[in-house]
Amino acid sequence: MAEEQQESRLTVVLALAANLGIALAKTVAAVITGSASMASEAGHSFADTTNEVLLLTALRRSARPADRRHPFGHGTERYIWSLLVAVCIFGMGALFAFVQGAQALMGEETGERDAFVGYLVLAVSAVLESISWRQAFRQTREGARENGQSLVAFLRTTDDPTTKSVLFEDSAALIGLVLAAAGLGLHQLTGSAVWDGVASLLIGVVLTLAAFLLGRTNLDLLIGRQAKPAILRGVRRILLAAPEIEALVDLMTMTVGTGQVLVCARLDFRDDLGAADVERACVRLNDELRTAHPDVFEVFLEPVPRDDAGLREHVIARYGRPPSYWTAGDQPVQPS
Repeated sequence: MAEEQQESRLTVVLALAANLGIALAKTVAAVITGSASMASEAGHSFADTTNEVLLLTALRRSARPADRRHPFGHGTERYIWSLLVAVCIFGMGALFAFVQGAQALMGEETGERDAFVGYLVLAVSAVLESISWRQAFRQTREGARENGQSLVAFLRTTDDPTTKSVLFEDSAALIGLVLAAAGLGLHQLTGSAVWDGVASLLIGVVLTLAAFLLGRTNLDLLIGRQAKPAILRGVRRILLAAPEIEALVDLMTMTVGTGQVLVCARLDFRDDLGAADVERACVRLNDELRTAHPDVFEVFLEPVPRDDAGLREHVIARYGRPPSYWTAGDQPVQPS
């Protein structure tokens, strides 16, 4: 966990250094060339620089230990700061690009000034962005490999928004550089600022898409997403394999932070067990779950009778059907 935290911090710091230098260079180039798309890219890079500061804040504050007021720790705070990153990408980057594009489309037709400076800055920016993107991509690919998932599946299910944010930012930045170069070149060739304006608007569209994808991910995690499928399968397997347990009545999991999963299970224990036997079984299962799945943060096990009609209806109402871990003989008739 600590090693992953350090790797994420390295990814963010590298992106911060690259974006700050790029933002300053693009600002100078935008002033010299008068290019709307270059100005949009400068705004984009300043937004990304702010985002890295927010992500560093997220890493630091979410790592604080649990306390009396926050018994489950501060892990979800990372999702709040990462959600602010999505808002920042749209508010500072995309909206600025849309404004620059609209102004270029409605402004006077002028030729591009000192376009060579713009091309030079874009080329240097592409190199720096590629270095940052490569680090984020490498960390993401390693995470996907460790979880036995494809890259797309890992990006869809990961509970660490930090590296995902940097990867999406840098991907949008590289696309934006291509669009800015195209707008700069077409403006220079035709003398029409329309191309520059169109490029700026397209940069705004790319940033809006990146902001939407990141925002949806963090919103899902803030609401309380269940554990990854591999953890769910492992928890069910361990609980159902326990000799003291006759049935798994209900299982709920929730991601409460990056690499932190809360497990709550209702179990029907054998009727011939005494209270001390149930207590020892709960302690043993707690240890087994934590050992098998290091992401398991807290475990709550509740002994219940599986033939309680009210409890069964409550469980079925949540899922809309009998849970998949109920055996055919245990499935009750669905309530009308």
